[in-house]
Amino acid sequence: MRIFFDPIYIHPVPDGHKFPMEKYDLIPRQLLYEGIITEDQLISPEVIELEHVLKVHNENYVQRLLNCELTPREQRVSGFVHSPQLIAREFRIMEGTRLAAKYAYDTKSIGFNVAGGTHHAFSSRAEGFCLLNDQAIAARWLIENSSIEKLLIIDLDVHQGNGTAEIFQNDPAVFTFSMHGRNNYPLQKEQSDLDVPLEDGCEDETFLNLLVDALKQIENQFTPDFIFYQCGVDILKTDALGKLGISMEGCKQRDEIVFQFAKRLDVPVVCTMGGGYSKDIKYIIDAHVNTYKLAHYYFG
Repeated sequence: MRIFFDPIYIHPVPDGHKFPMEKYDLIPRQLLYEGIITEDQLISPEVIELEHVLKVHNENYVQRLLNCELTPREQRVSGFVHSPQLIAREFRIMEGTRLAAKYAYDTKSIGFNVAGGTHHAFSSRAEGFCLLNDQAIAARWLIENSSIEKLLIIDLDVHQGNGTAEIFQNDPAVFTFSMHGRNNYPLQKEQSDLDVPLEDGCEDETFLNLLVDALKQIENQFTPDFIFYQCGVDILKTDALGKLGISMEGCKQRDEIVFQFAKRLDVPVVCTMGGGYSKDIKYIIDAHVNTYKLAHYYFG
């Protein structure tokens, strides 16, 4: 198991905005503290090569992003106040997921990007704290540079992976599956290959049964060679933005169902950590660390 992380911790959001950037530092620390990983499993990526980004994103948009030319309104929609440091960090996150995908593919196992999961980024615009779409870039790279022909994106963040759905809406090689809060952000949903909207207050039993049913449905119509798993922990009942009622144990069982599914199909996995906005950061870290523990159990 390899974990790609971002050692640059910046706070590019306006004062008073609740965005738990510190989790990107605390997750690796906790994994080391508990002995789940060793230092040599942590890798800090460099900036991704531009050619990989342009396989997914509009060139004009990317150049404006690099030049910090997005309008104040576009920056507000993105959720960030833009700076060269922020843009450079985004390009490092993209490389982290690409390298995690390469590692998982080469070893037929699992890779993680602690700061990954930028699923609200569209091909030509930013939304919801996402400037570029790391899963889409890594997926496109895999399809063009490996034997992977069919790729599944499992997005179980509480928010729909709207950018990912838009990017792959006409691509039969990629199946997009999003299970998310019906009444949560984004207000305007895109169409994934399979969407499972959840009602406010949805609890463990309903959530897990729907997940099992959805994975059975996918397996009957699409057998992937590789899986990207967006494992946000904003599904927790404690989450300030989530609106669902999932317990810590339910969140853990969710991860176990996905990993069992991947093991049964015998395909590699990349996990991107996605959202988590519980007021007490301990819940965020504990839920994310549970994912790593289960990955270690199933993939070694």
